[in-house]
Amino acid sequence: MSESRASRASRGSRWPSPGRLLLSLTGVLAFVLLWHLATLGNSRTDIPGPYLTVQGLVELIDSGQLLRNVVASLFRVAWGFVLAVALGIPLGLSIGWYRTARLTLNPVIQMLRPISPIAWLPMATLIFGASTWFDASDLAAIFLIFLSSFFPIVTATASAVASVELKYLRSAINFGVRGHRLVTRVILPSSLPQILTGLRLALGIAWVVVVAAEMLGVQSGLGFQVNDARNNLRYDLVSAAMVVIGVTGLAIDGAMASLQSHTLRRMGQRMGQQR
Repeated sequence: MSESRASRASRGSRWPSPGRLLLSLTGVLAFVLLWHLATLGNSRTDIPGPYLTVQGLVELIDSGQLLRNVVASLFRVAWGFVLAVALGIPLGLSIGWYRTARLTLNPVIQMLRPISPIAWLPMATLIFGASTWFDASDLAAIFLIFLSSFFPIVTATASAVASVELKYLRSAINFGVRGHRLVTRVILPSSLPQILTGLRLALGIAWVVVVAAEMLGVQSGLGFQVNDARNNLRYDLVSAAMVVIGVTGLAIDGAMASLQSHTLRRMGQRMGQQR
């Protein structure tokens, strides 16, 4: 990966300008206004507007439910995503680099990848139902998050490795760079932007899946909060939990984007120093 490519990939790492912040704030305010206008005249049992949603959010904060459920969801996402990264990147590197691994493993990966993670819930409950280490529902949810992250990571990594330009590989081999050094000095730096993009997308998918999994099989988390509030006809709490899900997802994506930009910027600086 050239220095210019790394610098282009790291754009957006600076703090947003006041103009960008103003545009973003305008978009949010316009959405809230449309939401308010669409729910004018509704009673409490109908779709709640922004005011009732804020009241529900304050109620969740005061009761302590919100913090407990956010922590529970983040705990499951962290475990599932880390496991997916630990297994998915090495497997993706193998599939992208070794022809035998690609021919052997890629058909299985592509066959399993379209299966919705939620479809695995009965199997996950059956597999982890006898566990004595952790709560079985936690393990089942972590397993679903792992699956939802694993396949995008493997696919992105394999595609990134396979798309490394041959001129870089040939130049490195001509200078005697082979084996482990070829992977760490040429293949990984060249494929890192695409891998990081895959990780960012996989983390977003994981956050969506944890909410769906918690609505089906656990007794804590933001998905459980939505389902429990719906069962009690507290739609103000439903909308409050949905707002928290969206804001938390935005924060997670922003943190991942900052990490991506920082990593690529450091790589660009390092490559520039080597020149």
